[in-house]
Order: sequence, then C-alpha cells, then structure tokens
Amino acid sequence: MIRPLLAFGLCLLAPALQAQTEASWKEIGRLEVDRLQNILVKEAPAFTGDAQVYSPPRHAVRLFTVSYPSVIPEQGNRPTLASGLVAIPDSGAKRLPIVSYQHGTVMSKLGVPSSCERSPETLLMIAQFASQGYAVIGADYFGLGQSTEPDGYVVLGSHQQACFDMLQVGQRVLSSQGIEPAEVFLTGWSQGGVVTMSFLDKLEGLGVPVRAAGTASAQCDGLVMLTGFLQFPRPLDAPWVSAMFILTAFSYENYYRQPGLARSLFTEEQYDIARRIYEKQPYQEAEWPGDLKRLIRKEYFDPVYFRNSAYGKLVSEIRPYRWQIRTPVRMYYGDVDECLTIGLARLPSEYQHAMGNNLVQAISAGPDANHRKTFARAVPEWKRWFDECLKP
Repeated sequence: MIRPLLAFGLCLLAPALQAQTEASWKEIGRLEVDRLQNILVKEAPAFTGDAQVYSPPRHAVRLFTVSYPSVIPEQGNRPTLASGLVAIPDSGAKRLPIVSYQHGTVMSKLGVPSSCERSPETLLMIAQFASQGYAVIGADYFGLGQSTEPDGYVVLGSHQQACFDMLQVGQRVLSSQGIEPAEVFLTGWSQGGVVTMSFLDKLEGLGVPVRAAGTASAQCDGLVMLTGFLQFPRPLDAPWVSAMFILTAFSYENYYRQPGLARSLFTEEQYDIARRIYEKQPYQEAEWPGDLKRLIRKEYFDPVYFRNSAYGKLVSEIRPYRWQIRTPVRMYYGDVDECLTIGLARLPSEYQHAMGNNLVQAISAGPDANHRKTFARAVPEWKRWFDECLKP
C-alpha cells in the first residue's frame, strides 16, 4: 500500500478543486522498491493474466496528485477543472524523460491515475517506468477522478485538452522539484491507445516534439469498431463491448449537446440500466446489458441507418490516425483480443503505409494475446524501445 499520506491527500483534494483557478499539486505518498517489485511480479500478473519479465525497480517513486484548470473544446472552451498524477523516481537525477500514460476504459469514477491504488494499469506503468528513471504522468479524463463533469468517454477534443494541460502541469511539477523535463514519450492501452493517437495529433499540430509513441489494443476507428460489433459479431466478443456503446452515447449527448441521443439508440427495456452504468450508479452484475440485440434498437443494425444516424455520424469522427504521422509509433495488438479485430488494430499502420509512411508499425503481441495480455506484453516492449531512443 501507499503510505497513509495518500488517503489524507485525496480527501483534501476534492474541496480544493471547487474554488481553484490555478494548477496545484500535492505530494501524497511514496512507493518503495519492494512494493514496486511486488506490483511487477504479483499484482500486474493477477490483473493481466500474464506474467512478464519486467525490468526490476531501481528507485522508489514519489507520487503527486495534481489539479488544474482546463477547458471543454466541444462547448466553446467552457472552463473546467481536471486532475491527474505525476510519479517521480527518487533517483536524484536533475533531468528526466517523461512518459505520458493515457489510461484505458474504466467503469468507476476513481479507477484512474490520481487514485493509482485503484488503477492496476497505472501501477504497472509506475513500477516499470518511474522506478527505472522516467517521470510518469497521467491525466484523469474529464468526468473522472476529481472532475465534476459527466464522463466524457472518447470525446476526443476534451481528451486532447486534458492530456495537453496535464503535460504542461507535469512539467511544472518536475521543475518545482529541481528537475528539468526532457524527452516526451506517449503510451496508452485500449481507450488510452485511441487517446494517445489523438493526443499525438494535437502535439504534432502544435510543433511539440514527441520522441516516440506506443499503444496497446487501440481501437482507432469508431465506425469500423462499432459496425463490426453490430454486423459481424465474433464468438470471442466480450459481453462488456456494450460499454463502448453506452459510454459514447451518453457522453456525446452531454458533451455535444445532443438531447435524447442515448434514448434514440437504446431500447426502452435497457435504457435505465445503461444510464445507471454511465452515471456510475450501483447495479447488479446480472443486470449487465451484454446482449447487443436487447440493448440497441433494431434499426441500428441496418448499416446505412447506423452510418447516417446522429450517433453514427459522431462515432465516425473517432479516427485519430488519418493524418501524416511524423512520430515513430508502435501499436501492439492481440490476435485473440475480445474487443477489437486484427484488421481494426492494424488499420492505422496500413493507412500510413498506403501513403508510403513507414513510421507507424503494428506488432502482434502473440497468437494467445487477449485484451489484457496485449497490455502486459506491450509495457516491457515500450520500455526497451524508449531506452534505445534515449541512447546517444
């Protein structure tokens, strides 16, 4: 466990956000080397279902929660407040490279970087990267962590903004500790892989250098992904893929101000449980709407209707790979991933290759790699690659 300072710090953070107009941060605890080693050899395999050989921890890690002002681009840059985490190796180094980690889909409000004890994926990134001499930062997306907004699931403009502002605040936290921020690397798993690619688009557009970017199980085309679930279901598709419909429908209704969007997509029978899931209200496991034919209105199974619907047009905008990417990117995928096909996983790479750009590579994590195993196997590969990138 993190030292008791963490729980105390998180309790103080929420009221502070209400009146805050400037970015602030608080050191909330420390992960010692023995705990970091336990994460790598016990906790991470328990979460991913896959034991990997990770680089053993070399440094304890100091943890800082941050809260910072941001804006919601989809609503005329309406001001908001967001939160996140900065993890700094206690190495004495005066210059550190940064890994910005974009987290995957979470069904609870606090399963995010700023509450890292509730985020096994964040703990793995800290144990593998921060303990090895990288500063690790992670934004809580709008609506999660200490944010008072509704969940903004795959609302890409908001994700870009939250991550960009978090990067700036993370660099300030390092400077406040007498550390010079150095090279920036991006990583993300699942939803976080999509966010990583969208964030990369923003950074490249602004001329902010990124040394390299790695993703795992990134579903970078919304129309391809969701059409596949409706039109070409596979026996291995997980029942929780319905979460992607639920979270996007209500998020888009809220962020794009499309009243009634979710009700137009979901059946009357399943609308209430879908709403409760989105709003992070309690529900029974048996209530989970895993059958898409019961959850989604039948007209959406017509591909023409789906594509031309208000919902279909919004998810069609999820395509953060359709520009000339100038940063080296390695995108790991699993051959038996239960929430995306091999074709979807390889699509960004194939798109770039079609124009002659070979900077984006799709790499299989193995014939037995499902969604979580892909993440488990990508993390040490990212680490080896980033280490190589830093060599003179």
